[in-house]
Amino acid sequence: MFGIVVFPGSNCDHDCYHIAKHVMGQPAKFIWHKEEAIPKDVRVVMLPGGFSYGDYLRTGAIARFSPVMKAVERFASDGGLVMGICNGFQILLEAGILPGAMLRNRGLKFICKDVRLKVENAATPFTNALKQGRVLRVPIAHAEGNYFIDPEGLESLKKNNQIVFRYSTPDGAATDGANPNGSLENIAGIINKDGNVLGMMPHPERCAEAELGNTDGKLIFQSILESLQTAR
Repeated sequence: MFGIVVFPGSNCDHDCYHIAKHVMGQPAKFIWHKEEAIPKDVRVVMLPGGFSYGDYLRTGAIARFSPVMKAVERFASDGGLVMGICNGFQILLEAGILPGAMLRNRGLKFICKDVRLKVENAATPFTNALKQGRVLRVPIAHAEGNYFIDPEGLESLKKNNQIVFRYSTPDGAATDGANPNGSLENIAGIINKDGNVLGMMPHPERCAEAELGNTDGKLIFQSILESLQTAR
C-alpha cells in the first residue's frame, strides 16, 4: 500500500496516486496532513510535490509542523520507505529527516524542463532496478531546488554513499552546464544513512508512462516494488 500525504497546496498528490494505483497496479490511499498516524497497511509513504502552505516563510517550513510529519518520522525510524519528491524533498529537509537545505535557484527563476540524472547509487530500495551510472531523463519544476549542505555534511554524504542522483549531461558528466539550479556538486537526490528515505527534486511520477513519451521514472517505482517483495 502506498500512502500519499496531502498538505494544503500539494498539487502532485494525484499524480503520485495515479502512478502507484493505475500504472504500477498497487493499492494506494491519501493521508491528510492532520492525521497523527500512518495507517498500518501502508508500506511506502510519499510526500508529493506542490506548494505546501503556499511556500510561505520557506519551502516546507510550515509543512514540517503538520501533525502527520511526526508520524512520518516514526514510520521512517521503524524502517518504512519514505519518498519525498520536489516539495516533499524540501519538507524532509526542513523536518531534519534528511540533511541539508534548499536555496533559491541560482538564476532566481522557476525552472520547468527535462534534465538528465546520473544514478550514483544503485544499491538503494529506490534504484535497485537501475544500473550504477545510468543516465535518466526526468522533468524538474521548482524555484528552490538549489541543494546546499556544509562541508562536514557533504563529506558525510559521500562517505556513506548517500548521494543517489546527480544532474548530468546525457553521457553522465556532472558539469556546471548540466546543473539547472546551482545545487552543490550537482546533487539532485539523496537518502538518509539507513537508506530508507529518499529525497529528490526531479519528478519521476511525471515520466512513467509511454503516453507521456518517457518511462524512465517508472524504474524508480519498479525498484520500490522489488524492495518490498524482497522484504516480505
